[in-house]
Amino acid sequence: MRILLALVLVLGLAACSPGDGGDTLKILAGSEVKDLEPLLKESGIDVELTYTGTLDGAEQVASGRAGEYDAIWFSSNRYLSLIDGARARLGTQTKIMVSPVVLALKPEKAAELGWTGKTVSWSDIATAATAGRFTFGMTNPASSNSGFSALVGVAAALSDADEALSAEQIHAVTPRLKGFFSAQRLTSGSSGWLAEAYTKRPDVDGLINYESVLLGMGGKLTLIYPSDGVVTADYPLTLLTSSPKKELYDRLAAWLRTPETQRKIMTTTFRRPILPEVRPDDRFGAAPLLELPFPNRRSAADELIGAYLNEVRPPARTRFVLDTSGSMEGDRIDALRQALVTLTGADTSASGTFSRFSNRETVTLLPFNNLPQPGREYVVPEKNPESTLMLIRGYAGGLRAQGGTAIYDALREAYQKEVRPGGYTSIVLMTDGENTDGSSLADFELFYRQLPEANRAVRTFVVLFGESDVAEMTRIADLTGGAVFDARQGSLAAAFKEIRGYQ
Repeated sequence: MRILLALVLVLGLAACSPGDGGDTLKILAGSEVKDLEPLLKESGIDVELTYTGTLDGAEQVASGRAGEYDAIWFSSNRYLSLIDGARARLGTQTKIMVSPVVLALKPEKAAELGWTGKTVSWSDIATAATAGRFTFGMTNPASSNSGFSALVGVAAALSDADEALSAEQIHAVTPRLKGFFSAQRLTSGSSGWLAEAYTKRPDVDGLINYESVLLGMGGKLTLIYPSDGVVTADYPLTLLTSSPKKELYDRLAAWLRTPETQRKIMTTTFRRPILPEVRPDDRFGAAPLLELPFPNRRSAADELIGAYLNEVRPPARTRFVLDTSGSMEGDRIDALRQALVTLTGADTSASGTFSRFSNRETVTLLPFNNLPQPGREYVVPEKNPESTLMLIRGYAGGLRAQGGTAIYDALREAYQKEVRPGGYTSIVLMTDGENTDGSSLADFELFYRQLPEANRAVRTFVVLFGESDVAEMTRIADLTGGAVFDARQGSLAAAFKEIRGYQ
């Protein structure tokens, strides 16, 4: 009996040893739920959240590459459920909270349009946007669910779809979508970053975003709830069928749906409670939310995203300032070549396809070492882009590492280029070391502050690589309103793909 008891104790300790996370619920999540981290600490359950983009996360789950996680938590499972084989990997799904994707405008702009306290449809909004009567920001539908939900909602409403959008309807509504999105001036890879970027752009009149994000901006915007419907996020906490931790999952899901927790979610994150007995407060208004139809085939969803990127939205103008100094010799220059090739369509996954250089995009490659080197500009044509993408691949393959590192001279050259209206201009700065030649960071800051307003509006997205000076690179991102992406421990290609959501 003692031997048997000892064996049971040993097995129990092995099953729950600290190193294997036996008492930790590991969740692959969208960045949208990051604001719930403080609240989750009150649950009494050890929860470990790892964040990823919507499409990347969907592909990880559908392909079986999410096996290290017990659950997923995205703002919606709609796209994921369309991928072949995905549903078999999804176990119990528990809806936690609700937030529709709506339009918000500066109060004075809403009043000017006559929309304050009035019934407004997506068709009304599209007419005003096409006429240039207001401008807005929205996240990239290929990177963020709020942008995808907005795109689906606008397309469904403008096509008068009573059922799920079809490829034929998407093709027919594309001209109207092009008019609608001609008013878009700001893009982003995440809903939270979009809200922050908006506060630095006085020329942009409003945002299309989650209601929760818009309410969280302190009452500075007038929310417009389109009368013909919205697409709503319901944040389903979903157990993966491969996980043995259903008991932990059930405990967390039950706690999240208690009335007390639901009220805390509502008051701290501005999302609507899912429980009928917890009434939404006055901030959410009294108008009923009509739900617009969602595509029921992945091919239709992908076609809609592809049409947005390649035909509908204002084209991107992207400048890559690329370190080709001697320290990049070997694996590092190979990684840089591969990262650029990835953006020409070499990655055939859904996230790879939608991070490809888009049709109509202007791509400028500006290598540097101890001096800025001769760059090359490519305009990806609207039809048959492959020949231009092959030229970019060839240029990437010819990059060679030598010489010193003149970061700020090269960045200065990128900022001196003309900024044309009617598109998104951005800079990607990739370096693996510190500045050794040419002008200093202080010199660049002085130069930047003297630029015309249109040039100062160009954001720099910095990729940390190798021995990058983190402090200086962060200052560049902060100065220009950009962001920092860390590729020191991961893939340079993955960092380049992630940045595409912001371009």
